[in-house]
Amino acid sequence: MKNKLVLLIAVMVGIIAFWLSARYLDRERDKLYAGAEKIQVIAAARDLPAMTVLETDDLGVKTVYKSAVGENVFLPGDLQRIKGKRLNYLVKKGSPVMWSQVDMPREVASGLAPVIKTRNRAVSISISGAPAVSGLVKPNDHVDILGTFTFPSRMNPQQVESVTLTLMQNVTVLATGLNIAGQESEGARQQQGYSTVTFEVSPREAELLVFAQQTRGQLYLSLRNPNDIYYETELPSVNFDYIETVLKQLNEQRQQEILRLAP
Repeated sequence: MKNKLVLLIAVMVGIIAFWLSARYLDRERDKLYAGAEKIQVIAAARDLPAMTVLETDDLGVKTVYKSAVGENVFLPGDLQRIKGKRLNYLVKKGSPVMWSQVDMPREVASGLAPVIKTRNRAVSISISGAPAVSGLVKPNDHVDILGTFTFPSRMNPQQVESVTLTLMQNVTVLATGLNIAGQESEGARQQQGYSTVTFEVSPREAELLVFAQQTRGQLYLSLRNPNDIYYETELPSVNFDYIETVLKQLNEQRQQEILRLAP
């Protein structure tokens, strides 16, 4: 009889200890989640096997902590968007339905990165005002990039000379300031001008532009007709000696072209 009483007391003590532990854990959990944001998400109304085509009866709404599900969930307002879509994976009853579980693409991301072609890079350089064709260069335009630099003279290394040359031809403009090709943000609509132009270039061209930007000198843009894909293969480096040599010839060629096109 005594042994049975001891066993009964031990069992009762164990039950009380378990109940107190559960209460303690509940209180600590409530403290942990106090103030945490809760949101309503779309959840499975029943076990949904993979390949299920979702209908209204398959789905319900569940309240969860936002920190527990992140951004990979559907909100109640998304119900019409996922109706008729197919599940890629099993979803248990009561579990939130995730974007990664449904056969549908996410919305196209905004910003500059999605605009850049694979294996190319976006590089921004400081160009504004007259060097940017009076600010008339816009996203999706094609331009040539010219630079004027000060180099040691080839004839006399003790002296310096200014040289202008074409660095790159037919370069695509991805953005001017905040205005991105194919996108129009509130900031872009409000901007009255820009101080940077962003180009789409290869990694090697990116190195060239960054070096040119850091070298003493000035970069300029020349705007191209969108249908003009002609590439000049023998553009010279222009200095004072070159101007003195060809200036007369260039003006004569221009005059002949004007006469040729005259009605």
